[in-house]
Amino acid sequence: MRGILYPKLAFENIKKNSQSYVPYMLTCVLTVAMYYIMKSLSMNKGLVNLMGEAEVAYTLKLGTHVIEIFSFIFLFYTNSFLMKNRKKEFGLFNILGMEKKHIARIIAWENIYVTVISLAAGFGAGILLDKLMYVILLRILEAEIELGFYISEKAIIHTAVLFGILFFLIFLNALRMIHLSKPIELLKGGNTGEKEPKAKWLAALLGILCLGGGYYIAVTVKNPVTALTLFFGAVLLVIAGTYLTFTAGSIALLKILKANKRYYYRTNHFISISGMLYRMKQNAVGLANICILCTMVLVMISSTSSLMIGSEDILNKRYPMQINIYQILGDENDREKMVELVHSKADEADIEITAEKDCLYLEFAVVFDGKDFFAGGTDYSVGSIDNVYSLFFVTAEDYTKYTGEEANLSDDEVILWCSKESYEKDYLNIFGKTFKITGRTEKFPENGMTNSYIYPTLGMVVKDISVINELDHEQKELYGDNSSNIEYVYGCDTNAGKEAQVNLNDAIYKGFSSDEFSGESVYYRCEAREQQRKSLYALYGGFFFLGLFLSLLFTMATVLIIYYKQISEGFDDKNRFEIMQKVGLSGQDVKRSIRSQVLTVFFLPLVTAGIHTAYAFPIIRKILSMFMLTNTRLYITCTIVSFLAFALVYGAVYFMTARVYYKIVRKQN
Repeated sequence: MRGILYPKLAFENIKKNSQSYVPYMLTCVLTVAMYYIMKSLSMNKGLVNLMGEAEVAYTLKLGTHVIEIFSFIFLFYTNSFLMKNRKKEFGLFNILGMEKKHIARIIAWENIYVTVISLAAGFGAGILLDKLMYVILLRILEAEIELGFYISEKAIIHTAVLFGILFFLIFLNALRMIHLSKPIELLKGGNTGEKEPKAKWLAALLGILCLGGGYYIAVTVKNPVTALTLFFGAVLLVIAGTYLTFTAGSIALLKILKANKRYYYRTNHFISISGMLYRMKQNAVGLANICILCTMVLVMISSTSSLMIGSEDILNKRYPMQINIYQILGDENDREKMVELVHSKADEADIEITAEKDCLYLEFAVVFDGKDFFAGGTDYSVGSIDNVYSLFFVTAEDYTKYTGEEANLSDDEVILWCSKESYEKDYLNIFGKTFKITGRTEKFPENGMTNSYIYPTLGMVVKDISVINELDHEQKELYGDNSSNIEYVYGCDTNAGKEAQVNLNDAIYKGFSSDEFSGESVYYRCEAREQQRKSLYALYGGFFFLGLFLSLLFTMATVLIIYYKQISEGFDDKNRFEIMQKVGLSGQDVKRSIRSQVLTVFFLPLVTAGIHTAYAFPIIRKILSMFMLTNTRLYITCTIVSFLAFALVYGAVYFMTARVYYKIVRKQN
């Protein structure tokens, strides 16, 4: 009889507390399923045949590590809600004569039920949805969809071990909480925190300073490399500031409002501020968690969707022509021979060349001190990286050929083109020589490489090749082995299909290995737009898939935290609801006040997440420029759409969970 007592009590407890346990177990099931899917996808042999499989595999492995960390933090956190709501129940067991070791056995069986159900249902859902997620991933990557069904035994083992350890640690933590609590404390577990909280002014000020520091870094960062370096520091400051502001700053603000007698001693204000004072103390950490999760969802969705939607534009900018060939250390004869090879290979493949562009250019990096552009060393501090520029020079002849605009210049005159950052001065000092800016242009003979540079680029049209040769001589003396070379870029468009373009590019590349080109010191590099498409889509598509996947996971976490928050507040407010009616307030007034304070507290994380996302915009934009996304309007649009869509989901969650809250309150009246 004793052998089945504890399993039966555990089952009855789960059944009795289904309002809390069912959402928790559902979350465990989904978390197990999502981890299995991500792990299985990262091990899927079908990815080996994809172009850019290394980028996709790396992205998916990164996703598994994120879910691992998230699972430990989130499931521990949500389990604490269960323990808080059940402290009174455990205290009653203890008072009625049940020892803590008996309670521990009940908790152990409850944990066994949760573990078995979570793993069994999680594996079932994960295996069923794995193929669907794989198909979605291949669709995003524009890859061919394979037939067949794949079950990863290694992924099952990894998932079982990870969550087995996790649930065991949750069980140990529950035992710790029960063991350290006295019976009377357990009985009063649901009523703790009834004293009015004290304002922690120093913590509130520190929270504001942390937020200000994180915002300042995000807004003032100039260089993409610096942005990537400082990004995680800014994130940590904002996270710390969010927790401090919600836990201390909100209470300090409510204290200020309470001190204002004209404002405080009004029916609606009195009830709402009093209720929010207690609510902030008990639930500030939960609100901060919701805010941080919302911010993560918004940043991930907006940035990854921007990359995915803008990938075609990025591809066309990086590879302006279907076939792009770079020649280094060649003379005019070498250039003519290269173009002849392209035409001959196109004729052999019966492909017509419909457009051609070529350009001679020199490019090198410099440091700008606010006045002069000078040669930079190899060791840069964070501050000096902000001042690194890439200078790009073409002749007036090539500029006219590219744009159709005449450029009459003298030796010390240039026409300026700016990428990423503007240059406001009317002159440039380069290696001690001054160039006067006689005009500015938005058209420039870009070779595709200029759009891949992470540093700001200044493109300059100079008089002729003699000016470029002089600058080339100067930078070779200053940089030595690290100097650049004058390069020739040739590009062409054809009437060929995608596969034929790739074949033509391969034929041209093989042509450079022939006897006609062997033995020469000239270096050639061939790039076909269609050949690079799959690699680029693998990288950006992988990020987009990971962004969607993790956003779904974090949204699920947000929903569950909100749900448990509403349940906790419902149980906390039911007694206050009765007392307020007994002192003469109508039920309608009380409900209106509660609705007001719940709405205020509920939407505070969403509003704060919107502010975080707005301040994160400059630094995220800089980081996205490292991935060649410079379309700011697209990123703004994606951010706004992401916020509006998430706000709709957030609002729907409020209305669904609010019904649970009011149902709990009404039960006691």
